Amino acid sequence: MLVRELIEAARNHPTMIGVKDPTRELTYKRYAQLARVIRDIVARETHHKHVGLLLPGSAAFGATFFGTLWADRVVVPLNFLLSPEELGDIVRDAGLDLIIAIKHFAELAGELPARTLYLEDLPLKRRLAMSAFRSLPDPPDPDPDDLAVLLYTSGTSGKCKGVELTQHNLKSNCDAIIEAAELADGDGILGVLPPFHVFGLTGNVLVPVVCRIPAYMIPRFSPTAVLHALRNDSPTVFMAIPSMYGALLRSKSAKPDDFAHTRLLISGGEPLPPQIGEGFRDRFQVPLLEGYGMTESAPVVALNSESTQRTGSVGRVIPGVQVKIVDDHDQILPAGIDGEILVTGPNVMRGYHNLPEETAAVLTADGWLRTGDIGMVDEDGFLHITGRKKEMIIVGGENVFPREIENAIDQHPAVAESAVIGVPDGSRGEVPLAFVSLHEDAEASDIELRGFVKERLAGFKVPRQIRIVDELPHGPTGKILKRQLRDTIETPA
Repeated sequence: MLVRELIEAARNHPTMIGVKDPTRELTYKRYAQLARVIRDIVARETHHKHVGLLLPGSAAFGATFFGTLWADRVVVPLNFLLSPEELGDIVRDAGLDLIIAIKHFAELAGELPARTLYLEDLPLKRRLAMSAFRSLPDPPDPDPDDLAVLLYTSGTSGKCKGVELTQHNLKSNCDAIIEAAELADGDGILGVLPPFHVFGLTGNVLVPVVCRIPAYMIPRFSPTAVLHALRNDSPTVFMAIPSMYGALLRSKSAKPDDFAHTRLLISGGEPLPPQIGEGFRDRFQVPLLEGYGMTESAPVVALNSESTQRTGSVGRVIPGVQVKIVDDHDQILPAGIDGEILVTGPNVMRGYHNLPEETAAVLTADGWLRTGDIGMVDEDGFLHITGRKKEMIIVGGENVFPREIENAIDQHPAVAESAVIGVPDGSRGEVPLAFVSLHEDAEASDIELRGFVKERLAGFKVPRQIRIVDELPHGPTGKILKRQLRDTIETPA
């Protein structure tokens, strides 16, 4: 299904820009030809079903993604922000024997338990030149329920979980996004989100191909790079997380004219702070449109659009998807009442890889996904997110679970116990804050403990601060009372 979209785009729009990054530009015809070259390489290099991609958002990622699918393999995008230890666990869980990467990540790839194939070492230019004289073959015809992508997201126990997304999960979500966002000929999408994040994968890699419009990719976010692309490529759609919009808002060189061609500025991945949304509207005269989704829903569930939007909401549910708000007994709640958000539709994942119990805990027998998020639907059908049932912290768009950080802190010999909560942060949305009690007569400082955690986890998971206290509050059953810890925090203005 997904490869067919690229081949049909190449046949019907051969000279249109398919994907462009700072180092290369591919028409849709060249895009498909390069994917075919990579298909042949992948088919020859591994017989394993799953193939890892350690690549930034770029033309190379797109071509390798489609080429891997074309070789009848499942793509496993790898988060290059994780530590070697964390990535190693993912490589083993996914059963990878081959990772395709660029040499920028050679040090990281060298510590992983799989063979790495570097794009720089492959004769891509020569094979691409030869492919120019060959017509594109008929596209493959996979079953819609065939697994296409295995995306890893943090688990509540601190162990990453592989989310199984099928061809139909992804294609249906692309179709619904295109309809809800009213995308059409003449649009172009500027992508800064990493493709190991489902928001970046679906929104910046797949949607442009399905819609037959250009994708302008920035491998690494910076306000300077975004402003350059806005001024030179004139994209009409920009998708980012709030902390990125915050960085653009703080940029002294950004001007209202930079957004003259951009009709949709979509914010997702974490809650949008009011000061960023209001600041963007006041300074640049453009609204930021919030959406809502998660890895398990491929990802979009709801979205504000140019014609249908409501400030403070994440928009209306996209076509083909249903939402219901339920109480603790799964009874449906009326409009305006907060409860847990449940989602169903063709975009809902097949399940968690090799985790049947975890899958059964979030997928009901009749196909509803328990999101763990708290929200309500207003009288006009707009979805509002009001809290989280689960303890997940969203740091700059990345999901972080307290238990994962606590497990790392607790390995320090001086630590008796720890508790981690999320606190608001003006630039990152939220950051982890840790409370630690030490063993009797033991000594450790905030700096020492943060350095200890940094050796074990990715940088964005390291607590901004570790507060050492005499003891942590406990309930009657011995459970740490994190609500009491939150009460000790002064919310920043």
